[in-house]
Amino acid sequence: MIWLLTAVAGAATVYQALTLVAAIFHRRSKTHRPSNVPVSILKPVHGSDPGFYDAIRTHAVQQFPAFEILFGVRDPGDPARKQIEQLIADFPGVPMRLVICRTTAPNPKVGVLIDLANAAQHPILIVNDSDISVPADYVQRVTAPLADSGIGLVTCLYRADASDAPSRFEALAIATEFAPNALVAPLFGVSDFGLGSTLAFRKIDLDRLGGFRAIADYLADDYQLGCKLHALGLRNIISDLVVTTRISSGSWRGAWHHQLRWARTIRLSRGAGYAGLPITFATFWACVAALAGAWWLAVPVLAIRIAVAIACGWLVLGSADVLRYFYWIPLRDLGGAVIWAAGLFGNTVLWRDRRLRLDKQGRIIAGETRG
Repeated sequence: MIWLLTAVAGAATVYQALTLVAAIFHRRSKTHRPSNVPVSILKPVHGSDPGFYDAIRTHAVQQFPAFEILFGVRDPGDPARKQIEQLIADFPGVPMRLVICRTTAPNPKVGVLIDLANAAQHPILIVNDSDISVPADYVQRVTAPLADSGIGLVTCLYRADASDAPSRFEALAIATEFAPNALVAPLFGVSDFGLGSTLAFRKIDLDRLGGFRAIADYLADDYQLGCKLHALGLRNIISDLVVTTRISSGSWRGAWHHQLRWARTIRLSRGAGYAGLPITFATFWACVAALAGAWWLAVPVLAIRIAVAIACGWLVLGSADVLRYFYWIPLRDLGGAVIWAAGLFGNTVLWRDRRLRLDKQGRIIAGETRG
């Protein structure tokens, strides 16, 4: 029994070491010469969360010669509309438009993106979530790699700001679990994904795959866009730039449903990868070793896991919470293992104000508004 536990814990430790190697290589990633190709930034919006104006303002102050920002809403009375119109008034020299989107799709966000893409005037498109904040050189840095015709998609890791305990647990998950897994994935030949924090690509390539309509049925639209661009024979890369999002879970229940939606979506989108995730659970295996009395194994495995989590979360993402709440990392890891186990079952998720049922490929096959 101990030999088997030692083998599993050893494999988990090797994975942590690979994560550290991936983080080091990422920090030394190749820089690209700036591009002046005009860019359309597409911002699908649904509601207004705290800090929304500050987030969209960071897009209006970009140091880039030619870009436009298109905001898309489905409801003319969307709470975000006033802040979008305020931003347009505050920056009259920046080409910005609010588009009332009418296209329907199983994934309403993709319906908005279909209309925004039709309205876009420039050959390079950037899509990111409405709560993303970016540095002033964002457009320049995420579009520069597209000068290489072999690169089809540029995406970004992200750090999360949070103000309550449930949200901080989610932020720790992003910094110490999600981001490291994304960095190490290319070492195992997995690079066909995109993240909703940033998707930068050519409009002509989007047209080649059938436009956003090709992903209109999927909940994980960012992941599917990455897959389909990769299937065109193009490479997807993770930029060295890190953007910022804001998490407002509101409650432990809200955080649970959010994390469970991610877990089930990943399982349905990439089943084999999801099945292999337990090898990343170094803290869990350290606890199993401790319960078995193998403290000589448990202590170094846990120490390595915490060190790697801090290195990735702080050195790569610049997440202050990783240093401030490092003692939460083991508990967060164990919670992640529970969420993984829960994600093995069921095909329904809660998203915004809807309960969605997904098929085995992650397509939305039914949905209803929650009462």
